[in-house]
Amino acid sequence: MAKLFFRYGAMNSGKTTALIQVAHNYQERGMETLLIKPDIDSKGSSTIVSRLNISKEVDLLANKSDDLFAILEREKEKRKKLCCVLVDEAQFLTKNQVTQLFRFAVLIDIPVICYGLRTDFQLVGFEGSKQLLLLAHSIEELKTICVCGRKAVVNGRKVNGNFVFKGDQVAIDGEDSVEYEALCAQCYYQYLMAS
Repeated sequence: MAKLFFRYGAMNSGKTTALIQVAHNYQERGMETLLIKPDIDSKGSSTIVSRLNISKEVDLLANKSDDLFAILEREKEKRKKLCCVLVDEAQFLTKNQVTQLFRFAVLIDIPVICYGLRTDFQLVGFEGSKQLLLLAHSIEELKTICVCGRKAVVNGRKVNGNFVFKGDQVAIDGEDSVEYEALCAQCYYQYLMAS
């Protein structure tokens, strides 16, 4: 039986780079992958872009109303060599879409590997991430470090270079003067108390 995987990490932990590497590994062996990205992630338009400046075109920009099981089942009929489904920015999926991916992996027997964040800049879990943490057969943390040298576990949001701790859950990196920085818990709280 194939599995649903959730590979999470703070910003700049190499999630997108790892996804592109996995896609390359499959394709190098003549196996097809299908790459999904939620359409709410406007960064790169229909392309996923790594901080290392490597990119890959997606096969599907998923809308919140899309039934991913039905779409993937149709794609499997068209792509006889489909061997793996890869999802970038999986935190933006809906609870139902994660369940649909779980069902696809189990019933169609094709692995689904999701990459994303666990929590937002206010330490609140994303809908898609919560469901992935509940359903994924395998959960793996991709690690990065804070500016202080400790392991980064959260994401700080900056607007115009200053850390902010209020606002909408979704603000895309690089748009409207928004950027993110991976932080350890200690640094996160230091910035929060100083704000």
